[in-house]
Amino acid sequence: MDKTADSSVPLHPLLATRWSPRALNPSATIGDEQFTALFEAARWAPSWGNTQPARFIAARRGEPTFDRIHGTLSRGNKSWAGDAAALAIGVARSVNDEGEPMPYGEYGLGLATENLVLQAVAEGFHAHQMAGFDREAARVEFAIPDDFEPLVAIAVGELGDLDGMPDRLVEKELRPRARHPLADLVFTDTWGTPLF
Repeated sequence: MDKTADSSVPLHPLLATRWSPRALNPSATIGDEQFTALFEAARWAPSWGNTQPARFIAARRGEPTFDRIHGTLSRGNKSWAGDAAALAIGVARSVNDEGEPMPYGEYGLGLATENLVLQAVAEGFHAHQMAGFDREAARVEFAIPDDFEPLVAIAVGELGDLDGMPDRLVEKELRPRARHPLADLVFTDTWGTPLF
């Protein structure tokens, strides 16, 4: 499935080809160096004041932690994410060393996760970020401290085929990628006045 972004100007291929499939190849694996590279990319993401709030719990298919992460996913995500080569849960630090709220922790995790996703594309994989997981179950399952917030689950794998997928998921996979127009995103001197 070619879902290259239909953009107003050419984008870097890492951005243009990034999308979030559910149809993943259940026999694909991710090697040691590729797996490490995902989190090395996340580690080098920018963060407010270099606070580096992002943490990840991660495993590859076949490892016990993979099954534990999979167990926290919503029913809809469980139906396809077991075919991923790797699963992760992204966690943001919410309190600093002085016990004060950590500014922009969620933003920092978002930046780190996007780095991870783009590294996955660079390695020949796709990554699908999910809000559909039980955050409290993840907290209990992995003994996540109170000053950290589990916020996103991530599946990484090779693109698979649609055979055997439920019709509702096939429909989602075949749906064209859509975005708001650029005119809705960037404004000039007055809110709502498009720059482009």
